[in-house]
Amino acid sequence: MSKNLSKRIKSLPVSATLAMAAKARELRENGTDIIGLSLGEPDFNTPDFIKNAAIQAVEENYNSYTPVDGYADLKKSICNKFKRDNQLEYNPNQIVVSTGAKQSIANAVQVLVNPGDDVLLVAPYWVSYSAIVTLAEGNPIEIRSDISSDFKITPSQLENSITKKTKLVIINSPNNPSGSVYSEQEYIALSKILEKYPNIYILSDEIYEHINYGIPHFSFARISSMYERTITVNGLAKAFAMTGWRIGYIGAPSWIAKACTKMQGQITSGTNCIAQRAAIAALDAPVEKIQYMVEEFKSRRKLIIELLSEIKGFKLNEPKGAFYVFPDISYFFGKELNGNLINNASDFAIYLLENAHVATVTGDAFGSPKNIRISYAASNENIINAVKRIKKAIEHV
Repeated sequence: MSKNLSKRIKSLPVSATLAMAAKARELRENGTDIIGLSLGEPDFNTPDFIKNAAIQAVEENYNSYTPVDGYADLKKSICNKFKRDNQLEYNPNQIVVSTGAKQSIANAVQVLVNPGDDVLLVAPYWVSYSAIVTLAEGNPIEIRSDISSDFKITPSQLENSITKKTKLVIINSPNNPSGSVYSEQEYIALSKILEKYPNIYILSDEIYEHINYGIPHFSFARISSMYERTITVNGLAKAFAMTGWRIGYIGAPSWIAKACTKMQGQITSGTNCIAQRAAIAALDAPVEKIQYMVEEFKSRRKLIIELLSEIKGFKLNEPKGAFYVFPDISYFFGKELNGNLINNASDFAIYLLENAHVATVTGDAFGSPKNIRISYAASNENIINAVKRIKKAIEHV
């Protein structure tokens, strides 16, 4: 009966990260020992002070529907966080709390993009951006970069990609999947191009802002000429190890925030009440309270780069944020590995899953067909064993 499904759902791809996780789970269920380095999920527990706030909320009988755009005191905490961490001034009427940053992004795209509008995706980009744009009947247009430019685009690339149909640009720093971080100067250079096109909006996904290793995080909306045109997206999943709590939010011009609230009111309504109370505790706390996780990620980054650098055919750079490495593995294209012809990154990722029993994600899904994404949000033991398995699986190339 699938022929009766809508064109909308038929045109929508399955998330590559979730698809790989599902394949890995299937192999595990059949008794295969799989090391999962595919999902972007911290392997830490949610900090106790946040869990305690949730317990308190349960005991205080928070169990009713919440305001569509979030509790007033949570929105105030988000405003304070934006001012403290990002030097951004937002009022509560510019804030919308959603069920994860993914919904925040989807809301913004739905309220801004008309059928046929072009949306520029600065590649590599998170896998869901393209699908979200497609669902809004927009045209996802990639602006590609590669390892030679540290996975960053230039102002001229941006300008050459703009057309009369361009409505939105989606940027992401620290970047998933590359871990690259745009500096203040690099963002200002991009803004100089966008200043020429006042009808183009910018969605800045900053979910990894606290997971960086030396380059200070810079919010695109801090550029005065961009503030009224930028939707700043953030959430609690990555830095606070709260992936399952599903809390995301935006800071945006009030007219966009109002439209996102209207959209959300017809889709999910307000976000989970207990998670919102926990989010207040997380955002009000000093950033130093989660620094131990960042330091551990930094240590793992050093470990995995050292180990992968020993593998012939893996071309690496040093990511400055997030918890991924994004090696160029095009050396293997056209070669056979144990009788398997490797034509592209997808072939290589499947080969590693089936032969090394290590789950990664193809770079094709991120707009970077020469790469694979490897998450180091895993224990040192799993990182070491995973790289040993990869080396063994490709040693006869």
